[in-house]
Amino acid sequence: MRVVLFCHSLLSDWNHGNAHFLRGVVTELCARGHEVRVYEPGDAWSMRNLLAEPRAKEALDAVRFTYPRVRPLRYDPRTLHLEGAVEGADLVIVHEWCTPELVQRLGQLRAQGGRFRLLFHDTHHRSVTAPHELASYDLNPYDGVLAFGEVIRQLYVSKGWARRAWTWHEAADTRVFRPMPGTERSEDLVWIGNWGDDERTAELHEYLLKPVEALKLKATVYGVRYPESAREALAEAGISYTGWLPNHEAPEAFARAKVTVHVPRRPYVRALPGIPTIRPFEALACGIPLVSAPWWDAEGLFRPGMDFLVARTGEEMKRMLAELLADEAMRREFALRGLRTVLARHTCAHRVEELLIICRELGLETRPAQPMTQERVTA
Repeated sequence: MRVVLFCHSLLSDWNHGNAHFLRGVVTELCARGHEVRVYEPGDAWSMRNLLAEPRAKEALDAVRFTYPRVRPLRYDPRTLHLEGAVEGADLVIVHEWCTPELVQRLGQLRAQGGRFRLLFHDTHHRSVTAPHELASYDLNPYDGVLAFGEVIRQLYVSKGWARRAWTWHEAADTRVFRPMPGTERSEDLVWIGNWGDDERTAELHEYLLKPVEALKLKATVYGVRYPESAREALAEAGISYTGWLPNHEAPEAFARAKVTVHVPRRPYVRALPGIPTIRPFEALACGIPLVSAPWWDAEGLFRPGMDFLVARTGEEMKRMLAELLADEAMRREFALRGLRTVLARHTCAHRVEELLIICRELGLETRPAQPMTQERVTA
């Protein structure tokens, strides 16, 4: 099968969690003999921010080494010949971070007789928090939507935004995210995540900063978009803040710590139950015990209480962290159960299998394909 993916960026994961999963999907498809061509805009804001980091060149070199099959074509929207870009494709996937103009132009190509199947990939909460934005998209020419949660899939169908929709959860790229036995657990706790747009500020104080400070843990936080007030609060809690961490280095960070936590953003708790986002998948794939702030696993992806612990209050978080840190056997058991669940159900290989089933529903032949022509494409 010949696949074309349009996305914001796969080279940069700076404040861009979508890159994590899509890198793994592209790698898995290529490993199975499918051809995948990826297009990302040359001026992607995630890339601009990455290039401002002190380790930018080193990080980009490492991404190319870690993901040798991920070779995006960076394009200028003013010169990209879209017909050439999709020529020979069986399947075209458009991530929802692409510009509305690109979404519309691809829909027009499909409506005008494009022989490829066209899918829109939604991995954000704005279907609930900003539905007017999605309602303005014309997805009628699209063959369907890949929604990263059942509640989002139902919205697309019930509101008539798309003809068909499938639930397609994110998952861990277990080629990269895996346990690293032999690494010294030199820290008590690590948290990898971005401060964000005040979507979980109170929750981070209650479920991360306060428990760490009360227990006097040796803890490190990685991420971006931390305002000065957040950095000051971390310092007051005794937490080391080290800024941006390239995502492919996260397994090493997890390996150095005894536990981690999951603090979901408010929209995923209140309006989008069943969507854990990418971080818990990746953490559990690395074999680290995890304690989550309140989150309802409405779709039964995991076994809360067995694969990880769930703290209903900040006090429960403090107690559970203390128990885990005091009991190595308990940590080992939770780490093993969480890892087994990911390996059994939530890898990028599982998601590619699901994608191929969807493709067959759309009438596509999913055997490996001959290379596509790249003529007439200006990127």
